[in-house]
Amino acid sequence: MSSQQVHYELFVRRTPSSPWTLDMASENRDQVKYNAEQLLAERKVAAVRVTKETFDPEIGEFKSSTVLTKGEIVEGKPKKVIENRDPLCVAPSDLYSAHSRDRIGRLLEGWLQRYKATPFELLHRPDLAERLDASGTDLQHAIQKIAVPEAQARGLSVHELMRTFTSLAERTIERIMKDKRRGTLADFTKESFAAAAERLADDPDRSYLLGAGVAASMAQARDWEAKVGKLLDLADAAPTREGPRALAFHVIEQPLSEILESNAGLVDLLGSNLDLGARLAAMTRLAAHGAVDMLVAAEPSVARIMPPLVGSAARLADWMEKPPFANARVAVAKRVMAELNGPRRLRPTSPDDEIELLRALAMALTAATGKLLPPETVQEAFVNRSKMLVTAEFVSAYLGQNASAREEVEALIRLVENVIGGANKRQAARWLSTAVNGLKLEKEMRYGPDSPAVRLAALATLQKSMSRCGLVPEDLAPLSAKLGEIGGLIEADSKLCTILVVAQAPVMHRLTLLLRMAMGEAAPLGPVSDKAKAAAVKLLRSDDLRAQFAQSPETLTRVRDMLQVAGLAA
Repeated sequence: MSSQQVHYELFVRRTPSSPWTLDMASENRDQVKYNAEQLLAERKVAAVRVTKETFDPEIGEFKSSTVLTKGEIVEGKPKKVIENRDPLCVAPSDLYSAHSRDRIGRLLEGWLQRYKATPFELLHRPDLAERLDASGTDLQHAIQKIAVPEAQARGLSVHELMRTFTSLAERTIERIMKDKRRGTLADFTKESFAAAAERLADDPDRSYLLGAGVAASMAQARDWEAKVGKLLDLADAAPTREGPRALAFHVIEQPLSEILESNAGLVDLLGSNLDLGARLAAMTRLAAHGAVDMLVAAEPSVARIMPPLVGSAARLADWMEKPPFANARVAVAKRVMAELNGPRRLRPTSPDDEIELLRALAMALTAATGKLLPPETVQEAFVNRSKMLVTAEFVSAYLGQNASAREEVEALIRLVENVIGGANKRQAARWLSTAVNGLKLEKEMRYGPDSPAVRLAALATLQKSMSRCGLVPEDLAPLSAKLGEIGGLIEADSKLCTILVVAQAPVMHRLTLLLRMAMGEAAPLGPVSDKAKAAAVKLLRSDDLRAQFAQSPETLTRVRDMLQVAGLAA
């Protein structure tokens, strides 16, 4: 069966109760599924469904099978929908809208990547338009891909719509070629960018005519970073008068946004050596340059994560702090949100680094909220990302194979601390509970090579860290009690409190250690701290200690403070 006899269709629901509508069709299964996930992640639709359409030559019809269904769906009696049977685009000017350029970019993605061009350039460069027209099959294939879903959605024949779209493409190419021959397109070799913007400010086709000059400037660049550099050069040369300046930046922002929305463009601009996590960090720095730089100066942990911006990326970051590029800044931030809400791991080879990266991203995006994105949008993205951190697959990779029981508990406490969302915290608490209540930790702590005092201090550290990681009391109390119970077993094995009462060491040294155990610093709170309190009371009654207090009042003051913390002061 040839590939032309199988294609995939993406249907969407704008709201949970609205009817399914066809969004796109393509032979590329992965591309259709990716677009479906992106639409859901960006919350542009409530639900998506991908179907596989296989042509059956015996009956002359397509057979449909569902590949993917996701999102919120509310079934009900469908309302009668009156379809608009007119094509979406009827004139060449219709192809220059943001929606049309986005669709052109998807239909001609391979061709545009081959020539390192954006949809904006294709629509404004006569040489590219002529090259596409001469290719024949690329243009025809793109028209076929858009005609099939449009025909099904509007109840028209595929051939009828293919004729319509072919005519539209021919008229668009003819228009730009005719304008080139007439010399009406902006040409920055004959006049400056500022002069052209001033001249065309009141022309009905000002964006199209000025855009031709911008596209011609971009044609001189060999890669995406150089194209961004050319656009920023034009931004530097923009006119100062309000009307022409607004026109200039409106035109510049169109191809700039297309580059920033493409994977190839971002990889070239930010660096091909970056993984997904580092790229998101660089994109965050690009979109919130000022806020991130202040955070980097104050937080060394964030400075280690955020890659520096160089070349055109650094120039663009400075420009994106300014109002003319506000839409591009928000577009980059939304892309960061889409990846955070997506299924891909940010650091597949290092779960530890992934947690550190997410922490830094959360701090950076939180610092830039309001100016960049609403706080609730950022929080929701990290709640969704936290779901991945508490899955069995991630936790297994995170803990590794050779970690000790104590290292596992420490790692899980760090995991609990860095996930957000009530459900995620509870799931992380379950993983932590499994490690704390496991026999491995008890055996390691009771029979480990370290001295009893060192093992008790380690349990106290774990208990304190656990109390600060954001667990609700219902989850924290039994875990804390279990650590206290293990500490009680260690003390019972070693008789440490009894030994400290009768040992030959200086009495003040013994008292200090017992009080630190009673306070939960040198031993976990629980049976050990209770025994330490009782032993400390015995020592306080000794004549040697009273004599030392009489000779050193400052020692008495220090001990009184420790007694208050331990709950022994009257």
